[in-house]
Amino acid sequence: MPAARMISVVVADDQSSMRSLIRHGLSQIGFTDIREAPDGDSALKALVTRPAHLVLSDLNMPILDGLGLLKTVRETESLKKMAFIMLTGSGDRETVQRAIQLGVNNYVVKPFTVANLKERIEAVLGRLQ
Repeated sequence: MPAARMISVVVADDQSSMRSLIRHGLSQIGFTDIREAPDGDSALKALVTRPAHLVLSDLNMPILDGLGLLKTVRETESLKKMAFIMLTGSGDRETVQRAIQLGVNNYVVKPFTVANLKERIEAVLGRLQ
């Protein structure tokens, strides 16, 4: 059973208010090592500099979107095994299928509750302490 405080997370979302909500939710769950990025390109640079255990990425972002980030993470040897959860404003089946093909571990439809976020993370990482 992993302890949330031992898991590093990168949150990629172009809306600062959404990053703040996600950070707050993760903090409530017990995460303490949370880094933020305003787009997929910034997230990728942060991950190459210091890999994380978990990426929470918005789907629609400028410069490099969530699918592009996911594809690049899965193609990068030092990053490809990290857990990746996609955040999306819609449950568009086609987009979800594309994310699954690229190797997403789970997805969260916005808006979400902290309980829903925790449930999706635990489905990937196992029960959190």
